[in-house]
Formats: sequence, C-alpha cells, structure tokens
Amino acid sequence: MDEHVRKTIPITLMMVIEAYHKVRRGGKAVGIDKESWGDFEKNLNGNLYVIWNRLSSGSYHPSAVRTVEIPKKDGKMRKLGIPTVRDRIAQCVVKDYMEERIDQHFHKSSYGYRPLRSGKEAIEQVRQNCKKYAWVIDLDISKFFDEIDHELMMKGVGAMIEESWVKMYVKRWLEMKIEQPDGTLQDRKGQGTPQGGVISPLLANIYLHYALDKWLELKHPEVSFARYADDMVIHCRTKAETEQILQEIRERLSEVKLRLNEAKTKIVYCKDYKRKQKYEQVQFNFLGYSFQPRISKSYNGTSAYYLAYTAEISKDNQTEIKEAIRTVVNWWDTSMQIEAIAGRLNSRLRGWINYFGEYSRRALRRTLGVLENRLVKWMQNKYKITSIRKACIKLREVRKERPRLFYHWQEGYC
Repeated sequence: MDEHVRKTIPITLMMVIEAYHKVRRGGKAVGIDKESWGDFEKNLNGNLYVIWNRLSSGSYHPSAVRTVEIPKKDGKMRKLGIPTVRDRIAQCVVKDYMEERIDQHFHKSSYGYRPLRSGKEAIEQVRQNCKKYAWVIDLDISKFFDEIDHELMMKGVGAMIEESWVKMYVKRWLEMKIEQPDGTLQDRKGQGTPQGGVISPLLANIYLHYALDKWLELKHPEVSFARYADDMVIHCRTKAETEQILQEIRERLSEVKLRLNEAKTKIVYCKDYKRKQKYEQVQFNFLGYSFQPRISKSYNGTSAYYLAYTAEISKDNQTEIKEAIRTVVNWWDTSMQIEAIAGRLNSRLRGWINYFGEYSRRALRRTLGVLENRLVKWMQNKYKITSIRKACIKLREVRKERPRLFYHWQEGYC
C-alpha cells in the first residue's frame, strides 16, 4: 500500500473503542476463529489496540466468514455470514466513518439501517402513499445479498466517498472467503456481501441507491416509493402504469446484475370505498404489517362503517408473537415467581408494543390476549385453583396491586 496513504488513515483508538461498545450489544455467535466475546475481553485493551494499530496502518486483513443457515418463513433456508469478533469491530469503525459522510446523499424514501430513520417512518410513508395511489408494486429481489456485483458495488462506493483507504477496506471485506458448514473455504467470485456483516446494510443501501432509488427518481418522478434495505414498495397511479414500470424495473435489475423474485413480486390494488375495481390481489406485507382493505369505523361523529385500506400486524407476526410467549417462559414451572415471568417477557413486550401499537393496537391486544390466558393457566397450576374464574380474579388482584409488573399492563393491553 502507498506509504502516504498508510500514514494518514484517520482512525483513532477512540473510534475503535466506540465501535466495540456498539457491536458488543449484538449477536453472540462466534466466527471462523471460534473467539467469543469472553475470550476477546480477557485482554480487551490489548486487543482493541491491535485492531486500531492495524486499521490505522492499512495492514488489517479480515478473516473468512463462517456460514450458517437459518430457516425462513417459507420453509427455505437463509444463509448468514458470521464475521469474527475483530472483524465486526473493524467493520463498525469503517461503517461509522462512511455513514457520517455519505448518509445525506441517500434518497429521502430510503429508511433502512440509517441514522435517525426507522421502520415506523417507512410504514407511515407507505400508509400515506396508499391514500394517494391506487396501485402498488410489491417488489422482491431474488438473493440480493448473494448476488451484489463487486465491480458495480465498488463503483457505487467510489461515487459516494473519495478516500482510497475506505475503498481498500470495503474491497477486502467484499472479497472475504466463505467457510461452508462442512469447513471448506469458498471464493466469492465477484459476488455477494455476507448478510450478517456489520457493514453489509450500508453497502446494500449504496448499491440500491444507484440501482433503483436514483433511477426511479430520474426515470419515473411521478411515482412514490419506500425502501427498507432490499424490501421495497412502489406506488403508481394506474394499472397500465404499474405494469409498464414493473417491466422497466425488471430490465433495470438485469442491467445491475440483479433479478426479480417473480414468485414473490406482485401488483396490488389498494381497494377501498372509493376504489371499487375488481382485482384479485389486494394485499401486501411490508415490515411486519399487512396492508389490505378492512372495515373501519368512521370518526365523523356517526357510528357508520366504511371500507378503508389500512395497515395491521401481519398474521405471520401475530403467530411469531404467540410462539414467543409460549416458548420463552416455561409455563409448567410452578416454582417460578410471576416476577420472573415478567422479567423474561417485558423487553419483548416493549418492542412489540412500541412497533405495532401505533397502527395496530386492537389486533395487538387480541394477540397479547394469549399471554393473559397463559398467566391464568399458570396461576391455576401454581396455586392449585380448579376454577378458571377464580384464577382470573387472582390475576386481576395482582394487576391491581402491581399495575406496572408487565409492560402490556402499563400500556393498557389487557
């Protein structure tokens, strides 16, 4: 590496320490070197110094990424790449440096993995768009993280940031070998960034910024869209316009070496009391919400009901919440105290309520009714109460005495 570049890489030890604290809150899975957080922290200061010294000198080289497979909702498997503890810290340093300088260049309708932006803002954008536009393209890109083209990725990075040392490290992370479950090492062959890498979401945003966001803005300023990483919905005015734009997107993705997932991509009609066309597909999911026609109550002083196109927690996410309630707590353990149950569930309850409560309070309350039923049955077993009615009364007494014990009690979801 050029000596001048090597000596002027502006990475400080404090940047490495801050990155460590950020990624330390993340996953516990170990990388190819089997080093855990506990192992790393036995010599914390020394290890952080080594990472800083190598990053700042240009001599940091990442290890291979360990591949694991996790099940998807459709029954298929998703490959995740698990970097080493040291790579997670190093990636976070460079990601933070890049993010501070390039985030302002991203499109206003890009919400995923950006500072001060959230999935809830994306949901609100989609809700407003559905009021203005009758048609939606529910876009699904096939194997996006696996098929990102390295040459195009580096062009995008170069267009966003000039520093040669940043591009050098991004290139090294893109080219990391992959350790397969059987232990063999595989080259990337110019494709993909590991889904699970700390820097991967930022690289995905750069790629799709040029592949779709800017392209749509220039070619089709008449449409609106919302994107969260590779999850994207595009809003159009007419069916003909929607079909034409979808075909152009198909061609555009081919130009940037990506593909539509034809089985999951669909055109959706946002049917409501004003939009009365007959169209088979009237529902789509986005970030855990299901958008579809629903009977809603009018709030104009009457008791009238009307057909609205609204967002509600999806059936899949309702099922996931119920399953989490069932499995996180050992409901057959009658030696456990109710405080322990609250301790295991409250952080999850807070997350569900904060995310789904704003637009789907009634459906979420119905879903969390499963927890109340579980508590009643647990009280029956613990206190040997044969009557469900008496167990319900006892639970109400606990709730009256300690209304803040469970987070959903505090928020009125009971």
